[in-house]
Amino acid sequence: MQNGMHTDTERCVRAVQSKDARFDGWFFTAVLTTRIYCRPSCPVVPPKPENMTFYPSAAACQQAGFRACKRCRPDTSPGSPEWNQRADLVARAMRLIADGTVDREGVPGLAARLGYSTRQIERQLLAELGAGPLALARAQRAQTARLLIETTALPMAEIAFAAGFSSIRTFNDTVRHVFALSPSELRNRRPKTAVLTPGTLTLRLPFRAPLNPDNLFGHLAATAVPGVEEWRAGAYRRTLRLPYGHGIASLTPKSDHIACRLTLSDLRDLPVAISRCRRMLDLDADPVAVDDQLRTDPVLAPVVDKAPGRRVPRTVDEAEFAVRAVLGQQVSTAAARTHAARLVTAHGEPVDDPEGGLTHLFPSPEALAAVDPESLAMPRTRRTTFTTLVGQLADGTLHLGVESDWSETRAQLLSLPGFGPWTADVIAMRALGDPDAFLPTDLGIRRAAQELGLPSTPAALTARAAAWRPWRAYAVQYLWATDSHPINFLPV
Repeated sequence: MQNGMHTDTERCVRAVQSKDARFDGWFFTAVLTTRIYCRPSCPVVPPKPENMTFYPSAAACQQAGFRACKRCRPDTSPGSPEWNQRADLVARAMRLIADGTVDREGVPGLAARLGYSTRQIERQLLAELGAGPLALARAQRAQTARLLIETTALPMAEIAFAAGFSSIRTFNDTVRHVFALSPSELRNRRPKTAVLTPGTLTLRLPFRAPLNPDNLFGHLAATAVPGVEEWRAGAYRRTLRLPYGHGIASLTPKSDHIACRLTLSDLRDLPVAISRCRRMLDLDADPVAVDDQLRTDPVLAPVVDKAPGRRVPRTVDEAEFAVRAVLGQQVSTAAARTHAARLVTAHGEPVDDPEGGLTHLFPSPEALAAVDPESLAMPRTRRTTFTTLVGQLADGTLHLGVESDWSETRAQLLSLPGFGPWTADVIAMRALGDPDAFLPTDLGIRRAAQELGLPSTPAALTARAAAWRPWRAYAVQYLWATDSHPINFLPV
């Protein structure tokens, strides 16, 4: 599977005829006779090949006048794995659009963040996705509207505003155009058994199988900062700092989806909250492509076969993760959590948790930049590392976001005092989302490599790992999983 798959008609037809769910989100099938578009795994009888045409995005289907299938709901398929595995302009633009940038700042804001002209961005998105940034953002608004219609009892006017529409009329027209149903008809179709809790949204986050939740949720639970995160009754819960307010997410792994409960102070943050939860859990990954590549190494093959579908646990807040990576330098997980919990209690913003347990948002870089360095219980050199990092994050010298260029940002991190390859690469892997970030100096990785019979010196292991590219961050997850020792973040 690769970029531009929708142009390979024969391959697309085969995927549709076999109803192969692995291709959901990679391309969309538009049916010329019915003017409906579907995901490849749609359960209905496949149309004749001559009646199929293929598009790279739901937005392109909508622009061409096709409506979403009511059976397979193509708008709810996992996102294309392309946008989280690539570092080019289109991928970075797609990550920003998913994070709501076009709705909040318009196309000029998107262009400014990427350092290109609006014309260049529109041209590249149109060439690759068949739709410009406004159409892509509109498709996302339609999906948000549908979610709110089906999972809340909110009046339609409130839904229109929360989903980012400028007027009720635009909201009605868009919903009718995309789904071939009016908002009230969509609401009438929801199951009569639906339980609606005021202020809380319940939804399903789809993913491509297989998914191994053990390392994903295990790592998040093991490193959870008290007050900000917790593991409770089979769910990972955490507070979210969002553009318009704050939220609490509760995420529970199920066999074919992640059950997600969101409590938001401002419903306009819904698409961003969903996007960040999906990103943290790496739900748009293509595990078949990743595992197939790693299996080409005879030493890794049995490790992958034992528990396929590992994801890279990421973050909902890149600046928070960078701060926590510094707090975790050369100390145990427990010590890093204690350091972070002290900062949260002293400088985090309090939030109300209806279920109790969560008390604060993680402190913002601005709040941490104002902290007296002498009050920090850490060695003087680490204090310098900490204050330099939060100072640069607060004043915008260093920006860690979904649109960050991985190699440029890594180089910028390495120029900071106290930042060695381990710290820069763990931030690249878990905050920036670089699927090829690698940690050859990590103690757990070296120990696992030795036990498996792989080279264990950083240089030799890096040379061997060249065959695992571009998925070395996933190889890290498999190697960590073979090590039964508690996580100790020793290298800097």
